[in-house]
Amino acid sequence: MAKLTDDELKAALTQLPGWVEENGALVKCFAFPTFPEGIYFVDRVADIAEELGHHPDIDIRYVNITMRLSTHDEGGITERDTELAQRIDAAV
Repeated sequence: MAKLTDDELKAALTQLPGWVEENGALVKCFAFPTFPEGIYFVDRVADIAEELGHHPDIDIRYVNITMRLSTHDEGGITERDTELAQRIDAAV
């Protein structure tokens, strides 16, 4: 799967509220009221990632969970990342 062009990425970001491009990755921070709720969210994301065969980098900082999506084999953001971002948003 090819890396998105700049125009494709700009178009994709209009459909992904809160997601930004940062150093060749899609990034979004999610905040939860409690630590267990954040971990429950991470667990749901793990199931989605397994289903898609595409895994995010996840940073857990108490109630703040940051998702970083990039297709390492392609050296940047692909449609796999935008699809995973949409599925992650739906899991919130």
